[in-house]
Amino acid sequence: MIAGIILFIYGLSMTIVFMFSMIQLQLTWHYLRKAKPKLIPEMPGALPFITIQLPIFNEKYVIERLLDAVSNLNYPKDCFEIQVLDDSNDETVTIVEHQILEIEKKNIHISHLRRTDRVGFKAGALAYGLRYAKGDFIAIFDADFVPNPDFITAVIPYFNNKNVGMVQTRWSHLNEHFNLLTRLQAFGLNAHFTIEQTGRQNSHSFINFNGTAGIWRKQTVLDAGGWQHDTLTEDLDLSYRAQLKGWKFEYLEHITSPSELPIIIESVKSQQFRWNKGTAETARKNMKQVIASNMKLGQKINALFHLFNSSVFIFILLAALLSIPMLYIKSGHPELQYLFNLGSIFLIGFLAISLFYWHATNVTQPAPFRYFCLHFPIYISFSLGLSLHNAIALIEGFLNIKTDFIRTPKFNVKKRSDHWKEYSDKKLRIPTLTYLEGLLMLYFIFGCWYGVQLGDYGFVPFHLMLSLGYGYVFFESLKRHTSNGS
Repeated sequence: MIAGIILFIYGLSMTIVFMFSMIQLQLTWHYLRKAKPKLIPEMPGALPFITIQLPIFNEKYVIERLLDAVSNLNYPKDCFEIQVLDDSNDETVTIVEHQILEIEKKNIHISHLRRTDRVGFKAGALAYGLRYAKGDFIAIFDADFVPNPDFITAVIPYFNNKNVGMVQTRWSHLNEHFNLLTRLQAFGLNAHFTIEQTGRQNSHSFINFNGTAGIWRKQTVLDAGGWQHDTLTEDLDLSYRAQLKGWKFEYLEHITSPSELPIIIESVKSQQFRWNKGTAETARKNMKQVIASNMKLGQKINALFHLFNSSVFIFILLAALLSIPMLYIKSGHPELQYLFNLGSIFLIGFLAISLFYWHATNVTQPAPFRYFCLHFPIYISFSLGLSLHNAIALIEGFLNIKTDFIRTPKFNVKKRSDHWKEYSDKKLRIPTLTYLEGLLMLYFIFGCWYGVQLGDYGFVPFHLMLSLGYGYVFFESLKRHTSNGS
């Protein structure tokens, strides 16, 4: 009875993981198929007025860099304004005030908008700024971005099509090679910003605004109901509401926007928690509208897999936890060997994911083969090591358990020699989750040993990657919580 339940849950989990991997393979095919080359549109004759929104909260290390970048954009000074949407409660406020005085000397329109409370966090700040925005188009940059001088002139021509409501650019990374953590993040993000976004666009599926480094048509934001703060991923939520209203989105893979990656594990975890929980909240909120829409069946399927994409972590966690009991069942029930032989089909899913990341690496790295061989297994292990953390975030999102928007600390670092300060001088209490990650590391080390003892090596690579992934996340978390700064 128990063995049957374990077999069913494990098989179901692996089937769902397999289905998600097939969607990634489909996106890879659409990416490689490529759409017809886009003609680069010309700048409109009458330049539109642009509002540049900078939502910030306690960004003392990076705000000067951001303000320097946006104040040096190659666009007529009388055709754009800057809104600093500042919810800070530290010295960031003073830094911004000083910078504004310098920027105003360049005859640039800039305003420092502060709220009496942080209702709605980033979404609330964007909605507040929109009330006062003079522009017909709204460019948005998070504090860790450094837009290139030609950003507006490169992007705004794509709005010549009156049906286009948002244009998103590709993120690049200022500090990709700072440490292993930044390299792994870049490895994953590069796949999203090449294969996923372009693949979805080529297949005429919904894409999404990534929260920064894009421009919205103001009318689109208003038509879709404005910025709403009932999810932690207000960008994905507004993207779906706008596209369900009929607005078209453009993704520009060839235009990059440099940004800073988190350099410490708790920053990565807080960002991952927000993204995964917010995605679950957005899926919960918008799935009925997607199903009821007049999209083609294939587009609906892609949209639903997009909304539920992060949910794969729940099923990865279930499959991982049950994989050791599966070893016991396999050794004690030789009559079920045919079922385990059928399970080899799931290797096709792993191959699909390998192809997905290989093609992303091939596009973004100068020496792709060496880079892929080194980073792909480490990245997969790292992702497995985050599966418990991300699964908890997803479950909270689906259960509508509300939490605050936790910002990701930024330190303005590009290389190892750059100095940076911890955002808190206090030693942080070690979370219970960190101890659980340590226990899972030991659990999967046991799985490796148990498989070797049984002479059954089928699960050993899986358990090895799980133990390494949880070990890396555990020791990085432990190190950050038992040391001060760097």
